[in-house]
Amino acid sequence: MRNTAATAVTAATVALVAAATGGCGTGAGGTGPAPARTPSATGPATSAPPSAIPSAGPVAVHARSGPLGPLLVDGQGRALYLFTADRGHESTCYGDCAALWPPVLVRGAPTAGSGVRGELLGTTARRDGSRQVTYHEQPLYYFDRDKRPGDVRGQGADDHGGTWYVLDPAGNRVTRPVPGGSAGPGGS
Repeated sequence: MRNTAATAVTAATVALVAAATGGCGTGAGGTGPAPARTPSATGPATSAPPSAIPSAGPVAVHARSGPLGPLLVDGQGRALYLFTADRGHESTCYGDCAALWPPVLVRGAPTAGSGVRGELLGTTARRDGSRQVTYHEQPLYYFDRDKRPGDVRGQGADDHGGTWYVLDPAGNRVTRPVPGGSAGPGGS
């Protein structure tokens, strides 16, 4: 009886450990290694509302007048930024950087809206295989703390090893500071 009880306890323990760790199956009732996880294009989760970190989908880039003159925005009027630490058309913003400065991701090709030169729009591949919108061969980003259309709180921020600027319709960085505000992740 003692061996039967010990065997039952051991079997129950093994079953609990397997259940707690997810076993080693595929999760679909099969056997074999569990599927590998693909890192998120936007880095780790943040406390930002889901709408603050856009998912890949159709993207239209427009030119709109703002406090810094005409600048590039998405279809909802959110400012688009370039990062001076990027190497050509290759993004260097991943992990914590991409959580605060989410890349502008697209499925397919971005479209040129009013005031934007379509021949300057493109995409570049990110390490996770997603496609990031580029303008004048510069990867484009949002700033997580820009909450309303027209916000440019990230303008001139020195963050994650480079400086962040909005772009004008010619694809040039706008280096003017925000009137009456301070730049940076805690800026205006």
